[in-house]
Amino acid sequence: MTTSIEVSADVSDAAAIGEGSRIWHLAQVRENATIGTNCIVGRGAYVGPGVRLGNNCKLQNYALIYEPAVLGNGVFIGPAVVLTNDVFPRAVTPQGDLKTDDDWDKVGVSIGDGASIGARAVCIAPLKVGAWATVAAGAVVTRDVPDYALMVGVPARQIGWVGRAGFPLEAEGEGWRCPTTGTRYREIQGVLHEEDPA
Repeated sequence: MTTSIEVSADVSDAAAIGEGSRIWHLAQVRENATIGTNCIVGRGAYVGPGVRLGNNCKLQNYALIYEPAVLGNGVFIGPAVVLTNDVFPRAVTPQGDLKTDDDWDKVGVSIGDGASIGARAVCIAPLKVGAWATVAAGAVVTRDVPDYALMVGVPARQIGWVGRAGFPLEAEGEGWRCPTTGTRYREIQGVLHEEDPA
């Protein structure tokens, strides 16, 4: 599959776009951003300077991915999601001058392989969302998220676990089981581990 960039998209010549990726209408991909193979950047989405996306990622319409965000492989970003990059945002310095890049240190959001961020969720940098975690639509994430965690609310809190298929895991004996794939997981000191098949 060949790379496809819609005419109305604004993609910097200094951005790297992987084979088979599709950049849709009105999306903007800034300088030095890297988008892996077979990714989708939806209508009106923004990918900031130096942002890195792994392979097979989906950024839905109007998602805003500010630098220096790093997304692993197979990450899903829902419509209108925001990944922030400033802990103490101000438009001006204490003296009233318009701030420039030299006036602040950007901090980023890191998202592990296979994780999903639901529509209109906001991730407040700096933080890490673990692999295969799911952040529910509308949640506001203010702290690190463990692998496989299911997060909801404002501020987001963990209410359970999800498997690689994205469905909430069901308690089974001393562990957890995916209702769709049958994969079993074990929680050890608050960390979920996928068990090897018997």
